[in-house]
Amino acid sequence: MAAETRPQLAFQEGFPGMWGPLARKYPDAVAGSSNAYQNWETADPEKWVPDGYVCVRVDSRGSGRSPGRLDIFSPRETRDYYECIEWAGVQPWSNGKVGLLGISYYAANQWQVAALNPPHLAAICPWEGASDYYREFTHHAGILNVFTSIWYPVQVSSVQHGVGDRGTRNPVTGLPVAGPATLTAEELERNREDSPAGLLAHPFDDAYYRDRSPELEKITVPVLSAGNWAHHLHTRGNTEGYVRASSAGKWLEIHGLEHFAEFYTDYGVALQKRFFGHLLKAEDTGWDTQPPVVLNVRHVDGSFEPRAEQEWPLARTRWTRLYLDLEAGALTGEPPARGARADFEALGDGLTFLTEPLEEETEITGPAAARLVISSTTADADVFLTLRVLDPDGADVTFVSALDPAGVIGAGWLRASHRATDPERSLPYRPWHPHDVAAPLTPGEAVPLDVEIWPTSVVVPAGYRIAVTVQGRDFEMPGDGPWPSTYGVPMKGHGMFLHTDQADRPADVFGGTTTLHAAPGEEPYLLLPFVPRPPEGEAGPRRGPFPR
Repeated sequence: MAAETRPQLAFQEGFPGMWGPLARKYPDAVAGSSNAYQNWETADPEKWVPDGYVCVRVDSRGSGRSPGRLDIFSPRETRDYYECIEWAGVQPWSNGKVGLLGISYYAANQWQVAALNPPHLAAICPWEGASDYYREFTHHAGILNVFTSIWYPVQVSSVQHGVGDRGTRNPVTGLPVAGPATLTAEELERNREDSPAGLLAHPFDDAYYRDRSPELEKITVPVLSAGNWAHHLHTRGNTEGYVRASSAGKWLEIHGLEHFAEFYTDYGVALQKRFFGHLLKAEDTGWDTQPPVVLNVRHVDGSFEPRAEQEWPLARTRWTRLYLDLEAGALTGEPPARGARADFEALGDGLTFLTEPLEEETEITGPAAARLVISSTTADADVFLTLRVLDPDGADVTFVSALDPAGVIGAGWLRASHRATDPERSLPYRPWHPHDVAAPLTPGEAVPLDVEIWPTSVVVPAGYRIAVTVQGRDFEMPGDGPWPSTYGVPMKGHGMFLHTDQADRPADVFGGTTTLHAAPGEEPYLLLPFVPRPPEGEAGPRRGPFPR
C-alpha cells in the first residue's frame, strides 16, 4: 500500500525526466511489464499482482481525486493513512496483513504511520525516506533547504484535488488526475496549507515539525529500511529510522545510483519480494537468514561491493581524526604544533584541506563529524562542509546523487547560532542539535561547532587524496558546465538541495568573513569512519559499474 499525493498520474507523462533515464539505463526496471500502471515512486502492480499481492494506492486528503484540505505530512494525513491500512486489512480479498512500500514521500509517511501501530500493519519498507521533517526534509542543521519551495508546486499543488480539467488525465481511465471537480484558483488556495511559507514561519524545530515527524522508538512493526548513500533528504532518515525503531525484526540496506533506480531494478524488486513474501505471506524466501545490514560499498569506478554486516555503524570502525592544518591547508593525522587562524569570505570558495596521497586503499563507510572553532564578522554564520576525494590528477571523484549525475562524496552543515548540542542524544560521530533557540555570535568572538556529516561510503584507492572544503555557501563542482538541471535548478554537486533562500540567509548576516581558529587543545578536525579493508583478493564480487 502507498498513500500518495499523485497516484493517478502516469510516471511516463508526469515525470519524463526520470522515466527516460530509468528505461534507458536500467532496462530490467521496465522489462516484463506493459508499464501502463506505473506511478512515480510506487510499485508497479504488474510485477506484484501475479505473485498474489493486492496493490492499493490512495489519493491522500486534498490530492488527486480525494477532496479535502491538502496538508503534507500533517497528523490528519497520517491518521487517514492509519484508517486506510485498517480498511485494507479487513477486506474479503485481504489476509489481514498489510505492507507499505514506496520511495521518498511514500517512505517518509511510512515512518509516521508505523509509529501509530495500526493493528493490521505487518511490515514496512521505507525506500529512501526521511524520518525527521526538520533535520532532513526541510532544513540542514538549521539552514533552510529550498527543495520544498521547488518541489511543492511541481509535484504537490499541481495535483491538488480541484485542478480538474486544467490538469492531466490518467491514460488508462481517461479521467482527470486531480478531479472530478475543477475549482477556482482562490478555492484551491483556501484548500491547501502553504507548506513553503510554513517553513519560513517556523525557523526552529517546534511543534510544527514535531507534528510532522514520527517518534521512531514507537515503531514495533518489522522494517526493511532501504537507503541511498547520496540523498540530501533521505540518507540520514533511513539510518536513524533503522537504529531508533524498536522493532524486533529490522533490517538496513544501503545502495547507490539515482534516487529512483534501484527501487525498480531487478535487484530492488527481488529484495522487496523476499521481505514481503516472508512477512506478509509466510513464504520461504530465505529472509530468515537475511543479515541485519547489507551495504553496497561504493568504489571510485562506479561499481558497488555488496557486503553483509551485523550492525550500524560498523563495530569494527576505526574512528579517525584528521586535523585541519590551517597554515598548510592540509589534513593530517597529528594536530599541528602551534595555533593558527584562517579567514574566508562566507559567500566565496572557502578553504580546502587535503591529505597527502594515500599509501594504501582506504575505506570510509559510516556517519562522520567535524569539530571546528569559528568566529564571524557578523552575528551568525552558516558552515558547509564538503567531503571530497581527489584522483592523482586532482579531479573530484563523483557519484550519482539523487538526480545529480556528479554528486559530492559527503556533506555536513551547521548554522552557528544553532550550535547548542543535546549531550544525552549526541554521539561522537553524530552530534544532536535541538534547534530550539538561536544563540547569536558576537562578531570576532570564537565559538566551537560540532558538525554532523551525513553517512557516506567510498573505497579510496592508494594515490588518491581525501579532502574537505569549508565554506559559507553550497559547494559547487569546479568547471564551467554546462550543468544538468532539474525543475530549472542547475545541479553542481548537490542537486536541487540548496540553501539560497534570501529570507533565511540574508547577505548582511550570512555574507561576512568567517575565521577558522586552532589552538593547543582546540584543534579543528574531521572524525571519519575508516573501515579495515578485506585482505587482497578476499573482497566479494562487485555490481557494476553502471552507466552515468
